[in-house]
Amino acid sequence: MAFTELFESGERSRKLSHFASIVRMAMADGVVNDDEKRLLKRFALKLDVSEDEFKKITKNPKIYPMNPSNSAEDRLERMLDLFKIIFADNEIDDEEKRLVERYAIGLGYTEELAAKLISRSIRIFKGGLDMEDYRYLLNRK
Repeated sequence: MAFTELFESGERSRKLSHFASIVRMAMADGVVNDDEKRLLKRFALKLDVSEDEFKKITKNPKIYPMNPSNSAEDRLERMLDLFKIIFADNEIDDEEKRLVERYAIGLGYTEELAAKLISRSIRIFKGGLDMEDYRYLLNRK
């Protein structure tokens, strides 16, 4: 096997693992609503998940372990993806929040950073931006 094939195989595994984590989050409240299904299909496309892989993972997302990324940008993107899934129904319950906390720590965030990231993300997704956050987002390039 060539070096490039090893890299592609590892990258593929990371994408499937990330998608499986997203599916676990969508299933956390026991019901995958239509908005969550639509987002799952979009994420599957984004992550190059085939239809067969999609069916296999949505049937049992635990078959792929969580693989943390070394990139802060990748970890943050994974968290954003999860918040999009969670807030597809415009709410986050306690079980979903606990799973997000475990996922963030699994990605490599410390408990303190995970709590801060999750708290601010919830405020953002619930529309609770304060003026400082709003100004920062508007001025960001």
